[in-house]
Amino acid sequence: MAIWLTKDSKVIVQGITGGEGSKHTKRMLAAGTQVVGGVNPRKAGTKVDFDGTELPVFATVAEAIKETGADVSVIFVPPAFTKAAVVEAIDAEIPLAVVITEGVPVQDSASFWAYNVAKGQKTRIIGPNCPGIASPGASNAGIIPADITPHGRIGLVSKSGTLTYQLMYELREFGFSTAVGIGGDPIIGTTHIDALKAFQEDPETDAIVMIGEIGGDAEERAAEFIKANVTKPVVGYIAGFTAPPGKTMGHAGAIISGSAGTADAKKAALEAAGVKVGKTPSETARLMREVMS
Repeated sequence: MAIWLTKDSKVIVQGITGGEGSKHTKRMLAAGTQVVGGVNPRKAGTKVDFDGTELPVFATVAEAIKETGADVSVIFVPPAFTKAAVVEAIDAEIPLAVVITEGVPVQDSASFWAYNVAKGQKTRIIGPNCPGIASPGASNAGIIPADITPHGRIGLVSKSGTLTYQLMYELREFGFSTAVGIGGDPIIGTTHIDALKAFQEDPETDAIVMIGEIGGDAEERAAEFIKANVTKPVVGYIAGFTAPPGKTMGHAGAIISGSAGTADAKKAALEAAGVKVGKTPSETARLMREVMS
């Protein structure tokens, strides 16, 4: 089992002929992902060769779905065109759209998020500015390296790409059911709570790692959800314990305003909900090791 992405998922890549799209399509194929085609209106009708695997390029997401049965789109489109790409995926009612692009204007993210809600939320959006989603041994949609960890029974949800990779590596002896990088922008399509709910309902996920960071109140809201709804053990980490107030740290959403959004406040909220919180990634891995043992 896995959440949202399985061995049966059929993936298309919006921006498959670009530098990043092409590079990561090749990596996804090498990981065993069922990549079935791509989208680029200017190159529709052509094929792209990936070490002997030829993938068709379609004019639209709707056409790609009709011809291939795709149910996942990974979006590698420059920031200026990302809104249009996501809206196209929403209009085609693809079940999962993974938006890798960094630097998407917040106004654009707000616009396509609101558009998705208005259309009935038939598309789950992950991102933008995220590493994607990986179900080790089954499928990989995005830029998460496929060889960090085997399949296992830990679920991971994270705002940070690099911390996703680190925790997957440090807990590789247990393996992961699914790792979801939700992104660190102020407006994102999938939240900690969405992933926590899915992991709670997944019979093959035994424990959950939740990685947050300074800024906003997403982790505090996740703590409330965990207290009310999650029975599986959750171990957490908050990036930014040493971050100075008023400085954006890496992600657009990672900024402390006054006393709100600090790592200590988030840690306290999570611990009050029964979550064990590490002060470093390695300590977080040690806490999860204790849980799994």
